[in-house]
Amino acid sequence: MPTVQQISKSMQNFGMPDYTVFAAMLVICGIIGIYFGFVKKSSGEDEYLVGGRNMSSFPVSLSLLASFISGISLLGTPTEIYVHGTSYLFICITAFFITFVISIVYLPVFHELKLTSTYEYLEKRFDRKMRLLGSILFAINIGGLKAVVWTDFFQTFIMFGSMLLITIKGTADVGGFSVVIRRNLESGRLELPTLDWSPLTRHTFWALAIGGFVHWLQITAINQNMIQRYLALPTLKSARRALWCFMTGVIMLIGICGYAGMLIYAWYHDCDPLTTKLARAKDQLLPLLVMNVLGDFPGLPGLFVAGIFSAALSSLSTGLNSMAAVVLQDFVKPFIKTPFTHKNADIFMKLTVVILGTICAALVFVVEQAGTHVLQLSISLGAITNGPSFGIFNMGMLLPWINAKGALIGGIAGLTFMGWLGLSAEAAISAGQIKEPWALYRLSYLWYTMTGALVTVIVSLIVTLITSEDVEKLDPMLVAPFVRKYLKSSKKNADAELQQLKVLLLFS
Repeated sequence: MPTVQQISKSMQNFGMPDYTVFAAMLVICGIIGIYFGFVKKSSGEDEYLVGGRNMSSFPVSLSLLASFISGISLLGTPTEIYVHGTSYLFICITAFFITFVISIVYLPVFHELKLTSTYEYLEKRFDRKMRLLGSILFAINIGGLKAVVWTDFFQTFIMFGSMLLITIKGTADVGGFSVVIRRNLESGRLELPTLDWSPLTRHTFWALAIGGFVHWLQITAINQNMIQRYLALPTLKSARRALWCFMTGVIMLIGICGYAGMLIYAWYHDCDPLTTKLARAKDQLLPLLVMNVLGDFPGLPGLFVAGIFSAALSSLSTGLNSMAAVVLQDFVKPFIKTPFTHKNADIFMKLTVVILGTICAALVFVVEQAGTHVLQLSISLGAITNGPSFGIFNMGMLLPWINAKGALIGGIAGLTFMGWLGLSAEAAISAGQIKEPWALYRLSYLWYTMTGALVTVIVSLIVTLITSEDVEKLDPMLVAPFVRKYLKSSKKNADAELQQLKVLLLFS
C-alpha cells in the first residue's frame, strides 16, 4: 500500500501539456505588453499612466476585478471556507454599499480634479508634506496602463475559466451539488456569522459588515491602483458604470472561490489532507483538489496554475504601474528643476517598473517564511498603511476643518500605532503565543484598517483643535459633493456678516 508521501509525490506530476498551457499564457501577456510598450508607443506620461483618459468601461471593469482579486484571494478564500466555514462570504454583502459610497463621495472628487496620482489630491487639500506621506504609505504597501488593462482583461478570463472548470468538474466527480451542500451542512460549515459584539472574535456579523466594509472601501475607493483605472475613463458616468460591473464580478468570483472551499471539504470530509500531511500547508488545499479533479487531463492543471499566476501577475502589474506613477509624480518631479521630456518620462517609468519588479520577486522568499494563513496575513499587514491612508483621505473629503498639521501628525500616529500592533500580533502568532496573548493582539484582523483610520482621525482632530484653520480658504472641489453645500452656506454667512460689519462701520 503506497504511503502518504508516495501519493503526494505522484500527484505532483506537471507534464509537458501543462507547461505548454502555462507558457502560452505568459507569452500572450508578454505580447500584449510588447505591443503597447514598443509597437503602439504611448504619446506621453498621461497616456502611459491613465491610458489617455479615453478607455472604455468594460475592459477597465475587468482590469479593476483582476487587480482586486489576487492569487492570495484565489488560494486563500477556499482555504478560509474549508477551515473556518462560510461566514467569511458575508463580506460580499458590503459590496453594494461600497459601490454606492464610492459613486457619490470619491469618484466625483477624483474625476473632476483629473489627477494622475491620488496623492496629488493630498497636496491640493493639505500641503506637499501630506502628499509625500501618502506616497510613502503607498510605497511601503506595495508597461503602461493600457498594456496593464488589456493584459488584465485577458487574465480575468483565465481566472474565471480555471475556477469554473475546477468547481464544475469537481462537483460532478463528488456526486453533485446536493452532495457538496449536504456534507458541509452535516459538518456545520454552512454557518451564519455570530452577533457577538466582542472585537476579539475572528468573524462576527459586525466585523464582516463594518470592518470588512472599511477594508474593501479602502482598497476600491482611495487606492492608487484602482483610482488610476477610474481616471482612465473619459466621464464620471463611464467610471460609475465600470465600478458597478467590477463589483458584480467581485461578488461572482469570491462566491466561486467560496464554493471551491466547500467542494474541498466535500472531497476530503472523511480524510483531512492537513491531518494526513497530504497537504503540508493550508494554502495547498486548492492545488491538491485540482490534481485530484484534473490530474488525468493533460494541460488542465496547467490552466489552473495559469489562473493563479494570472491573478498574481494582474495584481503585480497594477501595483508596479501605479508605483511608477507615484515615484515620478511625488518623489521625482517635485525635486527636479528641469522637467522631463515625454520620452525621458516614459523611459524612467519603465526602468522603475523593472527595478520594483525585481524587488517584489525577491520578497517572495520573505513571505514564504510567514506562518499565518495568507488571506489573513495580507489583510492584517496591509492595514498598517491602509488604515492611516484611509483616514487621511476621508478627513480630506468629509472633514473640511481638518488642517494639514493635524492630518500629518494624525497620519504618522496611525502608521506608528498600526505598525506596532500589526507586527507585534504577527510575531505573537509566529512564536506560537496563541493561548493567552495580550487582548489587543487578538483583535480580529478585519478591524485593523478601521482601527488605523480611527487613530489617525482622532489624533488629527485633537491637533486641529489646538492649531485652528480657516475653512473659508478651502476649495469646495476638494471635498465630497454633499459637503460642498455646507462650505458654500458657511461662506455666504461669512460674507453676510462682513457686509453687516461694513454697514455698521459706515453709520458709526
